[in-house]
Amino acid sequence: MEKLKKQMEFLIEIDKLKNIFRQTLIADKSRNENDAEHSWHMAMYATILEEYAPKDTDILKVIKMALIHDIIEIYAGDTFLYDEEMIKSKEKREKEAAEKIYSILPTKQGEEIKSLWLEFEEKKTNEAIFCATLDRIQPIILNYLTKGGTWKKHNIKKEMVLKKAYLIFEKADERIKKFILDIINESVEKGYLLP
Repeated sequence: MEKLKKQMEFLIEIDKLKNIFRQTLIADKSRNENDAEHSWHMAMYATILEEYAPKDTDILKVIKMALIHDIIEIYAGDTFLYDEEMIKSKEKREKEAAEKIYSILPTKQGEEIKSLWLEFEEKKTNEAIFCATLDRIQPIILNYLTKGGTWKKHNIKKEMVLKKAYLIFEKADERIKKFILDIINESVEKGYLLP
């Protein structure tokens, strides 16, 4: 019963993810996306785009990573991808948050979930690379759909997007690379993204 109590406590605590809002707008531009929606959407990207994952990628593991990768933001807060000042403290804040959130679970389960999060952060395995790639693709798509939403608000330039999306261009399937590069270039042409 104690194990179930801890698991339920964790599940109740992560409901707070619904209140962590990201800079990115949802596709209809009505409001900012929250972390829970982002995580769900990434899990869907992994499910639908499985055929573009590196050979021998465990898609179930990618889906799990997608669902848990931002849970630490309940305590660490969302760090905007282009906020260089906040990025300086990101690793420390997130490690402290991981210790706190994953310790709610029964020890073994907490260690497993934390290990999955660390794997995502290190971006060395096929699963982590594919998941991290999806984590970059999803906001690019939303910024395109919102006619530059966050990009315009923060005067983001093409080179900044390309730099932050390096995993897409270094590791993603050629079809994904072309698709995303076309969207970025079209965003510049339409004035959604600074050249």
